[in-house]
Amino acid sequence: MKKFKEKNFNLYGLYPTIPCIVLVKLGNKINGLSIAWHTLLSASPPLYGICISPKRYSYEMIKEAKEFTINFIPFEKSFLLAVFGRISGKEMDKIKVFNVEISESKIIKTPILKDSFISYECILKNEFETGDHFLFVGEIVGSWEDEKFFEEGLPNLKVYEPCFYLGKDIYAKAKFGFLKQKISREEIDKILKFKNRI
Repeated sequence: MKKFKEKNFNLYGLYPTIPCIVLVKLGNKINGLSIAWHTLLSASPPLYGICISPKRYSYEMIKEAKEFTINFIPFEKSFLLAVFGRISGKEMDKIKVFNVEISESKIIKTPILKDSFISYECILKNEFETGDHFLFVGEIVGSWEDEKFFEEGLPNLKVYEPCFYLGKDIYAKAKFGFLKQKISREEIDKILKFKNRI
């Protein structure tokens, strides 16, 4: 039975979600942050949004560097998500301590993760205060894609297992595989035509 709440909402209803690792370089310092709250905002121009608390070390770095990379990794590399999610860059250089492999970007100074199957180079275009987080809007100016992970531009689930974040430091994969279903506009129109005849 459903229970109504006016406060203390369970915000994990939107999970599981696929997390990403955001890297930023400022001077000689490179820091990374795991993010569960992120989304594509526009296709033209290609804009991507990431939500970051101002308490995070990466927050000020991104504001000053005005750039960042977004990196997606498979489940087998989920340890990196924990490293970048639970250890602050104020405490240590996570890249060096955990031997994280990075590669140079093509357009911006901030590197990408070698272990990512797709990475986006982003230039900061805007920011908005959204309660206890800030929404950073980056324009994607370049991408790095491992083609073996994609089939006709879509993720190839026969090749890799996406990493899902359930919340509270728990990462998961789809143990029994995925049931794929494509529902086209034509199929929706058929249903609408059938209903209109009734």
